Amino acid sequence: MIHKQLVNFVSILLVVLPIGCGTQQEPEPEPMPSGERLVPRFEVDPSWPMLPNDWVLGSVASVDVDSRDHVWIYHRPRSVDEAQQEDAAPAVIEFDHEGDFVQAWGGPGEGYDWPANEHGIEVDDQGYVWLGGNGGGAPSDDMLLKFTRDGEFVMQIGGSGTSEGNTDTNNLKQPAEAAIYPDTNEVFVADGYGNRRIIVFDADSGEYKRMWGAFANAPLEASAEQPPPDDVLGPQQFGTVHGIEVSNDGLVYVADRDLNRVQVFSNDGSYQTQAFVNRNANANSVAGLAFSPDPEQQFVYVADLGNNHVHILDRQTLEVLDSFGNQGLEPGQFGGVHHIATDSQGNLYTAEAQEGRRAQKLVLTGMEPLP
Repeated sequence: MIHKQLVNFVSILLVVLPIGCGTQQEPEPEPMPSGERLVPRFEVDPSWPMLPNDWVLGSVASVDVDSRDHVWIYHRPRSVDEAQQEDAAPAVIEFDHEGDFVQAWGGPGEGYDWPANEHGIEVDDQGYVWLGGNGGGAPSDDMLLKFTRDGEFVMQIGGSGTSEGNTDTNNLKQPAEAAIYPDTNEVFVADGYGNRRIIVFDADSGEYKRMWGAFANAPLEASAEQPPPDDVLGPQQFGTVHGIEVSNDGLVYVADRDLNRVQVFSNDGSYQTQAFVNRNANANSVAGLAFSPDPEQQFVYVADLGNNHVHILDRQTLEVLDSFGNQGLEPGQFGGVHHIATDSQGNLYTAEAQEGRRAQKLVLTGMEPLP
């Protein structure tokens, strides 16, 4: 069983702001007594997944689960050590629920710009696979790609090395992750390495819809003069927009990695609330997000890249209920937990982009009271 630890609530700052009320802070909700609150517990499956052909993984940038509970891994073949390059697995790998290999594909091809540095994967309810990259060289990864489940190219939004910055509605700039909201058939993009914004497109046509920055402010270039940070709220612009998920009730949850916070918006871009996680600890504590699969999606799971934890948050209050994990390369430890996903049974899947270079399956074993 993975070691569990209760987060020090003194280090967690929860800010709740109603729309249109400026920086007025509401009182925090009364916490439920710990003996009455149940939280999920997990145990690692050390045999998952099963790679064929003696394949080797590089940095595992992202992971997602489709409507069939198949798990998709997106890794960086070019990061495999030179001596093992001939055994590097293709960039996109599909496994079934048990971890058995299904298929693999990915790489440069005709008609699209393949990323220089693979980063985020999203598999939507129709089975389309969305891929991005955060390569910042010349040219940079300024596009989002859409493929069929079998790897057939469908659409590209933007183009390699074409971004004109935060005001550009045709191109991205090193996008970190995408999320599809089926109710509006839109793709929400965490355009967060080169830009500092959320940008939304039609998922079929790629037509631009809208964009916004932190607190629904207009996103500014990093070189522009920035407003001073608020002592309570933090900076008025995003740091690195690294993860994004849209809940069943249409709220957009954004992982602002470098600033250790989650911000929440309605899907039209109206700001709702935010919470800090480990605000005064190491940076990069909010790298990836996932929801529990119950209808209310009562828990938000946060991949803490800087501290190699997974945090369990109450989705309604964004209170950190519990945390688990520590740094290491043993099963159940984390070596750079980067993105995270859940299946319909409540199991967790993690992608390790640093020394871990792997994906792990954490099996839901039940619900237990908080310590």
